[in-house]
Amino acid sequence: MRLEAITWERLAGELARHADGLTAADGSPRLAVGIDGAPAARTADLAERVAGELRLRGRSVLVVPTEGFLRPASLRFEYGKEDPDSYADSWFDTGALWREVFGPLEAGGSGRVLPDLWDPVTDRATRTPYREVPEGGVVIVHGPLLLGHWFPFALSVHVRLSEGALRRRTPEAERWTLPAFARYEEEAAPAERADVVVRADDPGHPAWSGVGES
Repeated sequence: MRLEAITWERLAGELARHADGLTAADGSPRLAVGIDGAPAARTADLAERVAGELRLRGRSVLVVPTEGFLRPASLRFEYGKEDPDSYADSWFDTGALWREVFGPLEAGGSGRVLPDLWDPVTDRATRTPYREVPEGGVVIVHGPLLLGHWFPFALSVHVRLSEGALRRRTPEAERWTLPAFARYEEEAAPAERADVVVRADDPGHPAWSGVGES
């Protein structure tokens, strides 16, 4: 895959420009954009940059982090607090994401999206109110392990770190998750599934694959 150097500012602008010209595959008036990457890839930063660019284009945008859709601790830690297979398979409530985020965005859906569901610190429901996403609105979902679930993204971005960079940039206390990301690379092949790949080994000098014209 050929990658071209780019700044984060220009990258956000190019992604927003492309997303602004897309339509949902099912004809929905609302779009879902996915920004996938390990926590060390800091997907939240790119998601907020793209959201800002889309708002400048007059689009209503809601940013949804997958960390707000963790399962309760009793399920996450069923096999211990540092089990990489549990992290890959059981930590994130993909069913709730389908129900509370993607379902309402479908053609004929209500547009009422829940921004988060579970607080991992208190291990309780967040009680965050639903947000109305108007027609023409965009929901940007970001976080790890997003591209193996057939979520209906109109645009998907994978922020890629090499094995070495991922290890260096992951805090020592969280390095037990690294086998989960190695498995994700092998089983889901996110760089092949994504519409856009961003290499972020050097956080100050990203490179990207480009994106086709809409």
